[in-house]
Amino acid sequence: MPAPWRICCNKKSKTKNGKAEMDNMADTSEKMQMKKEITLLNGVSLIVGNMIGSGIFVSPRGVLMYSASYGLSLVIWALGGMFSLFGALCYAELGTSIVKSGASYAYILEAFGAFVAFIRLWSSLLIIEPTTQAVIAITFANYIVQPIFPHCEPPYDAVRLIAAACICSLTFINCVNVKWGTRVQDVFTYAKVMALILVISVGLYKIGKGETENLRSPFEGSATNPGMIALALYSALFSYSGWDTLNYVTEEMQNPERNLPLSIAISMPIVTIIYLLTNIAYYVVLDMSALLTSDAVAVTFGGETLSYAKWIIPIAVAMSCYSGLNSSIIAASRLFYVGAREGHLPDSLSLIHIKCYTPVPALLFNGLMTLLYLLVEDVFLLINYYCFNYWLFVGLSIAGLIYLRYTQPHRPRPIKLNLFFPIVYCLCSLFLVIVPLYSDTINSLIGVGIALSGIPAYYLGVYLPIEKRPKCLQWLSATTTKYVQMLFYCALSDLDIDMEPTAAKNK
Repeated sequence: MPAPWRICCNKKSKTKNGKAEMDNMADTSEKMQMKKEITLLNGVSLIVGNMIGSGIFVSPRGVLMYSASYGLSLVIWALGGMFSLFGALCYAELGTSIVKSGASYAYILEAFGAFVAFIRLWSSLLIIEPTTQAVIAITFANYIVQPIFPHCEPPYDAVRLIAAACICSLTFINCVNVKWGTRVQDVFTYAKVMALILVISVGLYKIGKGETENLRSPFEGSATNPGMIALALYSALFSYSGWDTLNYVTEEMQNPERNLPLSIAISMPIVTIIYLLTNIAYYVVLDMSALLTSDAVAVTFGGETLSYAKWIIPIAVAMSCYSGLNSSIIAASRLFYVGAREGHLPDSLSLIHIKCYTPVPALLFNGLMTLLYLLVEDVFLLINYYCFNYWLFVGLSIAGLIYLRYTQPHRPRPIKLNLFFPIVYCLCSLFLVIVPLYSDTINSLIGVGIALSGIPAYYLGVYLPIEKRPKCLQWLSATTTKYVQMLFYCALSDLDIDMEPTAAKNK
C-alpha cells in the first residue's frame, strides 16, 4: 500500500471542463527536480559573499592580537588564504566526483556511511546553522539602527525584530525563486566588495602620500610563542570559512564539472587579496592600540578618513551581513533538503514547490529554527560550542577524499588532485580541531555533547527497520508530509521516488 504522501502526490483533480488531469507534480521526472539555474557568476558571488562576512569590517583583530606585529599578521593572513585554497581545491574534486548537493554531509555519507553523516547533519541542525544565521541577522540589525542610536545601546526588542524581519524577507525571496536569491546575492556581494575597495583605495592613497609610519619595522615585537602563532592562524582560517558554500548547491549548478572548480579558482584569490589589502589599509591609518580596542575597526577607520562619507561603512557592514545571511540560508536549506532525501530527516523537508522548484519546507524549517535562536539572549555565546564540530567534519570530508581514492579507484573524477593537497589540509584540520579543545575545552566538550545527542534520534529514525520504528513517529511523519504538501503546494522530487536513499544502503 503506498504511503499517504505518495497518494497525495498522485491525486487526480477535475478541471472546469470536467476532464481529469494529473497534478503537475507527477507530470515528468524533469519537472520534479530543482532547476539548474546557478551560473558561474552566481557561484563566485555565493562563495565571495559568504566568505567576506561582517568580520573583516568589524573585528579583524584576532590575528593581530596573537601575532603582535603588522608584518607577521599579514604573513598569517596569506598562509590562511593558502591553506583555505587547499581545502577548496579538495572540495572541487569532491564536488565534481560526487555530484550531490549537501557539501561535507554528502561526502561523509559517501565515504564513511550513514551514522557519521547523520551526526554531522544533527550538529548543523541543532547548533551550527541556526546560531550562525541568528548572529549574522543580529549584527545586521545593530548596524541598521546604529545611526538612530549613535551614542547609546539600541533597544533589545528593536534589534531582534529587525533581525527577524531580515530572516523572514530572505526566506521568502528564496522560497519564491532561486534566481531571486542569486540576484540578491550578486547585488549585495558587489556592494560590499565596492565598500572594501573604497577602504583599500584610501589606504593606498595614504601610502602614496608617504604616510607609512605604522608600517616601519613591521615585524618588530612579533610573537615567537608557537601557541600564540597557532591561535593567530586559527583566527585567520576561521575568517576564511565559507569556501564550501557552492558545494551545498551542486545539483542546481549549470555544468558543475566546469563551473564549480572555476568558481573556487576565481573566488579564493579575490578574497585573499581583499583581506590582505584591507588589513594593510587599516594598519596604515590606525595604530595597534586603536585596532585592538575598537569594537568595529572599519567604522573607526571611516571616522578617521571618510569625514562626511563615514556613514558608508555601517551601511556596508549591514549589506555584508545581508549577503552572508542569504548565502547561508541557501546552503542550509539544501543541506536539510538533501538530509531528508537520504532518509535522515522527516520526508516533509525533501519536498519542492511544483511551480517554483524551490525546497520551500526546508527553507521554512531553517527560518523557523533561526527565529527560535533569536529568542536566546546570549546567542553569541553559542558560537563557542560549534567551532570544534565544524572543523572536525570539514576535515572528515577531506579525509573521505583520500579514503575514496583507495576504495573507489575507478570512480570518474573530472578533477584529480595530487594527494599532497588533501593530506596537508587534513593535518591543518587536525590543528583546527586541537586548538579549540586546548583553548576552550569546556565549550568544545559541550559541542561534542550536542553532536552525540543525535545518537538516539539516529537509532529510532534511521537505524531501526521501518517496521520496528515507533508507530507514533511514522504516523507523525506521514501526516506532516501530507499536510505540508497540501499547504505549500509541494511534491517529492524525482530522486525521492526513483532512487533508494543512500542512508539505507550505508547502514
